[in-house]
Amino acid sequence: EAARRYSMEEHKRHTLFCGTHVIQTRFYTGELVKAVVIRTGFSTEKGQLVRSILYPKPTDFRLYRDAYLFLLCLVGVAGIGFIYTIILSIMNKVSAKTIIIESLDIITITVPPALPAAMTAGIVYAQQRLKRVGIFCISPQRINMCGQLNLVCFDKTGTLTEDGLDLWGIHRAEHGSFVAPEPGPVEERLVKSTFMACMATCHSLTKIEGELSGDPLDLKMFAATCWVLEEPTEEETALHNPLMPTVVRPPRRILLMLSPQSCEMGIVRQLPFSSVLQRMSVVVRRLGDKHMEAFLKGAPEVVAGLCKPNSVPQSFTETLESYTRQGFRVIALAHRQLESKLSWHKVQTLSRDLIETDMEFLGLIVMQNKIKQETAGVLTELRRANIRTLMVTGDNILTAISVARDCGMIRSHENVIVADAAPPRDSCPPCITWRYVENLAQTARDDQGAQILVEDEMYHFALNGRAFAVITEHFPQLIQKLALRATVFARMAPDQKTQLVEILQGIDYIVGMCGDGANDCGALKRAHSGISLSELEASVASPFTSSTSNISCVPNLIREGRAALITSFCVFKFMALYSIIQYISVILLYWVNTPLISFFSVSSPFYLRSFNFFVNADPQQLGRLPVSLH
Repeated sequence: EAARRYSMEEHKRHTLFCGTHVIQTRFYTGELVKAVVIRTGFSTEKGQLVRSILYPKPTDFRLYRDAYLFLLCLVGVAGIGFIYTIILSIMNKVSAKTIIIESLDIITITVPPALPAAMTAGIVYAQQRLKRVGIFCISPQRINMCGQLNLVCFDKTGTLTEDGLDLWGIHRAEHGSFVAPEPGPVEERLVKSTFMACMATCHSLTKIEGELSGDPLDLKMFAATCWVLEEPTEEETALHNPLMPTVVRPPRRILLMLSPQSCEMGIVRQLPFSSVLQRMSVVVRRLGDKHMEAFLKGAPEVVAGLCKPNSVPQSFTETLESYTRQGFRVIALAHRQLESKLSWHKVQTLSRDLIETDMEFLGLIVMQNKIKQETAGVLTELRRANIRTLMVTGDNILTAISVARDCGMIRSHENVIVADAAPPRDSCPPCITWRYVENLAQTARDDQGAQILVEDEMYHFALNGRAFAVITEHFPQLIQKLALRATVFARMAPDQKTQLVEILQGIDYIVGMCGDGANDCGALKRAHSGISLSELEASVASPFTSSTSNISCVPNLIREGRAALITSFCVFKFMALYSIIQYISVILLYWVNTPLISFFSVSSPFYLRSFNFFVNADPQQLGRLPVSLH
């Protein structure tokens, strides 16, 4: 471990980021904590975030591009008028001072200097209205882009569904086969079971001011065991050279009936959850035992791949699919007894790969994640407006498809085709397997062209992060075609979400992204319109932040974006038409050697624009008008 080179991504657990509030410390008596500063100022993560706010990436918006092109045309027209005025004034023997003033007047008349300010009027009013409904914006220029959104990507957990999870039940495995499902590990006969021990220890919970704190899934799982977690006090960690472990034990009423030595366990080492590895593990030691044990928790397909084949039930795939089809979130558990010769210090330096191998499969934890009340109505409203919706999540693909059906993103009569891809291995080329979710046994495989013919037009594609990576690398010509009809992207890593947004933008979609700001920061920042439902500091990377924790903010944002876009476009047309009319009028007046009245030329734009804003329609009605820039 000491010889390995520091990597911020790999050693994130040992990195303090700028702006971090330290809420708990542990120390040794007489020892100082050593830290190395690796980045300062704008080079830090927080500094880069602040810089992205101060200097946002230029938005490539068609209205602005066309406005600049039109201004260039007006500059050309102004040049012609400039030359015409000089020639005409010389012919009329006008003084040099008057020639200069009248010639420059032509340029200021033709190219209206008030155009940029006038076009921002709609944005300013839209931003004020958004603030009143709890939507805050750090990049006002993006409001106009919201008016042209034709695709919105949604995260699942915390966005379409509730933040919290409820334990639905457990499905233990014994001797390579599943036993009957149980509502929870509350029976006293399970207290001494390895399954219960894994639920009680395989987490990253800690106590802050006497209250358990950590991942919501870990909190629900640990609460179901009714066990007690005890952490060493500051005095204990200060007096002992080795760090005192966190201890978990059953509640007192059960502990009185059992031997404390057989139930009390200390967590010796934690290997934190990684979104890339999709798992976490711990090393524990029971009180009185000479050997240590390793417990593993993670995505079922990942955990099963790390277990001994004979310990995984033959019905594992069917059982997992039966739960995920119903929309449940499923976590798998595994266990392994480590060698007795391993000491405390050796375990701390043992590589993760050596610990998480040859595990014994313990079973499944089934969690229920309910859909938010507002989700279905908002998705129906977006579909009626011909705005496409996608789900981009880190959850199981069948769970994601089930949630997509329940919330109306995929309708009941529409088919779903899962695209599963395998990377090249040995002499086997990369391949893609297509299968219907309704009939997983019906598959089609293509190693070469990777084509699929679908007679039914009412279908959606679904793929996971592994298939997305393989197709992007080995079948680049196919990924854009898949993106046109894919609705569910599951098991997606944070960088893959960002990559997906870029692919969708590459096929001319105006992309919106709505998430909770946890693993979506990159995608929220990269999308044309990123909407964060979180009030955490990281959500500042998103152009828009909603104080409401549901997706009802999306239609409001699109509505205000359309109102601002219509206003900006109308103001642009008015200013352009006004400039051309005034330009022609001045040219004709110069022909007869009569200058335009200075007061009229200066004040008339102000009065006409003021009149135009006063007689404008209600912005609520403007927001419902279809946008057409052609």
